[in-house]
Amino acid sequence: MFWTLVFMVSCIKLLLIPAYRSTDFEVHRNWLAITHSLPLRQWYNEATSEWTLDYPPLFAWFEFILSQIAVFFDPKMLQVKNLNYASYETVVFQRLTVIVTDLVFAYGIKECCQYLSGSGVRKSSRWGLRWGSPAAILQLLLLGNAGLIIVDHIHFQYNGFLFGVLLLSVARILQGRFLEGAFWFAVLLNLKHIFMYVAPAYGVYLLRNYCFVSTPQTHSGSGEPVRWRSFSPSRFAKLAAIVAIVFLISFGPFIAMGQLGQVLSRLFPFKRGLSHAYWAPNLWALYNMADKLLTVVAKCLGIKVANQRASMTGGLVQEFHHTILPTVPPLATFILTFISITPSLVKLWKCPGNPLHFVRCLVLCALSAFMFGWHVHEKAILIVIVPLTLLAVVWRKEAQVYLLLSTVGHFSLFPLLFTPSENYIKVVLFLLHSVYAFQKLSSLFDITEGRHLPLLSVAESLYVFSLAALFVTEYAVFPLIGLTAKYPFLPLMLTSVHCAMGVLYCWLRYYWHFMTMDETNRKRKAY
Repeated sequence: MFWTLVFMVSCIKLLLIPAYRSTDFEVHRNWLAITHSLPLRQWYNEATSEWTLDYPPLFAWFEFILSQIAVFFDPKMLQVKNLNYASYETVVFQRLTVIVTDLVFAYGIKECCQYLSGSGVRKSSRWGLRWGSPAAILQLLLLGNAGLIIVDHIHFQYNGFLFGVLLLSVARILQGRFLEGAFWFAVLLNLKHIFMYVAPAYGVYLLRNYCFVSTPQTHSGSGEPVRWRSFSPSRFAKLAAIVAIVFLISFGPFIAMGQLGQVLSRLFPFKRGLSHAYWAPNLWALYNMADKLLTVVAKCLGIKVANQRASMTGGLVQEFHHTILPTVPPLATFILTFISITPSLVKLWKCPGNPLHFVRCLVLCALSAFMFGWHVHEKAILIVIVPLTLLAVVWRKEAQVYLLLSTVGHFSLFPLLFTPSENYIKVVLFLLHSVYAFQKLSSLFDITEGRHLPLLSVAESLYVFSLAALFVTEYAVFPLIGLTAKYPFLPLMLTSVHCAMGVLYCWLRYYWHFMTMDETNRKRKAY
């Protein structure tokens, strides 16, 4: 049944081959050309195109492997000088590579489902792999994730492949196969370094649950058994060796050529500015909007302010200095991110032996980095939504947060697609996923409320419906009154700010839920 579902979803993806393609399509075509046509020493120095190679070395090797097949479709796509080359064969090949490599995503889903269905974490006769079971719901929520289809199969990226490696790593950790989990996560970091967001959760959980081993039980003065944990240097050495070997294989050739600094400069270009072009819906979207509003108020009051071009509302990726509020440096975002994830890491350390707490902490690390990180892409919300899906079919409260966050997060991706045909496609994908998620999760937890959306409060339901009002305003009202032509970035800014309020609410609510979970009574409570 599972692979039948994978086949059905893949057929839908095939229909999207002729759809709109973003500049990311040319980015990956250029990387195919670089890794195929140039020697290794030039990979991270080539700059014919503005879309230079800026992913870690293992992803560059991934592109190299794909290029060995691409040559049979159209050799011209592998010429570095052929900028913006997009023949029919090139489009078909690159689209097919995303669809085929999504099989890794499918395998990661399958492994996670097998763990959840066999662990007894949510005891129910409905757990299993048949239609309508929690495992089947989880499979369809992930395979049919609207945001992932929009980003990968229309906009164009390889996130499904990367999330497959992430889910495989998570599954191995949940299964207690810690060294395998660490290996796959190290591979993931060397495929795309954005997953450093969740590295602290891996580090704390592996250190606490693998490197610290339980000693035989002793008895306290009250006569109650006490289990002590002692640090195991040998286990730590094994864990460190696995991670080090993966990084050495990945970066070793460039270290030998004296190019480590060049590679790192490509991976961490801090001159790209605080916010990405479309403003990810996080704290900085609210901060940027506050600065804009304060600037307008100051001008209305006759206060002289710097009259600089509003580059942040022009859709450009560059450095920007705020007008009224203090300009935020990269260090400030790192400090805020570190502070925001620390309580969840402390909680994870204090609760050894709870695998689902690892996933909860992973979600919070990703969401905290999304909220406070430097130059966050709007697509990074998927790093939160995908692992949270695993928990949504287990506990009610996490289903509530998932429904709100996935709805807001997927809606925030709408600005990525702006062509007329794709506007219809993104709305259909969004509605199909949202309706399915609300209907299936509410039935899974036997929710029958009628005055508001299932599993959500009245206020939360009103917020979700406000997204529909925002969509109508941006796509119907603004063009009708001419605002879109006069202020083309205004709809994007409004989407970011409005969605940022929802994401911030989800972050606060889920953090509170995780930090207040009662370990002694959690099995008796309706989480």
